[in-house]
Amino acid sequence: MSEHVFKKKFGQNFISDRNLLQAIVSDSGVSAGDNVLEIGAGAGALTEVLDKVAGKVVSFEIDKDLQPHLLGLGLKRTQFVFGDVMKVPTQDIDRMFSGQYHIVANLPYYITTPLLFKFLGQSSNVATITVMVQKEVAQRMVAQKGEQDYGLLSVMVAFYGSACITRIVGRKMFFPQPKVDSALVKIIVDRNKFSGIDKADFYSFVQGCFSMRRKTLKNNLSHALGINVKTLSEMLDEKTLASRAEEFSLDELIEIYKKINVNR
Repeated sequence: MSEHVFKKKFGQNFISDRNLLQAIVSDSGVSAGDNVLEIGAGAGALTEVLDKVAGKVVSFEIDKDLQPHLLGLGLKRTQFVFGDVMKVPTQDIDRMFSGQYHIVANLPYYITTPLLFKFLGQSSNVATITVMVQKEVAQRMVAQKGEQDYGLLSVMVAFYGSACITRIVGRKMFFPQPKVDSALVKIIVDRNKFSGIDKADFYSFVQGCFSMRRKTLKNNLSHALGINVKTLSEMLDEKTLASRAEEFSLDELIEIYKKINVNR
């Protein structure tokens, strides 16, 4: 791989340390017979470890220049797909597996948030997501109410399951070396956690709550939902309306969402 020209537009930062690669797979909990979706095969170092453990691996790689190298690895349980995973309908990806599957990936930083929302919001079969992401994004994923990093991403990850940071990974573990440290995050998906709530509608509601962080819920909701302040005051108490979104936990935001929907 010494001859490979790294492409900034694809956010390519590869891992070669065998201990770290083994740790990523160990943290994911993937075992014999499991289905795995890898996003961003890169040089195939993580793919090789997954191939030895999992029952089936589907690995997406957007950089077609890596195709000869990856196919030359001779992996027996891995199917490579050379294309942009963000352009493939989630239902089509779900059909690549028989039943549930696990996402394990060293993600390019630029697609982290849209990719998480794609699979959490649209897939019926993702059981867990274990991803290497930028450290500050990891902190936002697991943040709790009242914390500086708490926001839309924190709430929606918690809405779909439970997340934890399993390890912090220094920038020196990657090549080329990025400017920031990374962290490995595991999300255990729970589709039945709030099964009675419209996912897309709740996402829009939370997005509205956090649309202007310095503004109160009264200002944000009246602007985002098109509800005048007087009507909002009839739906919610003044203490709630005078607070900011980051002061509410997921459960509290769900209660606010239900009150508004009942009264609309």
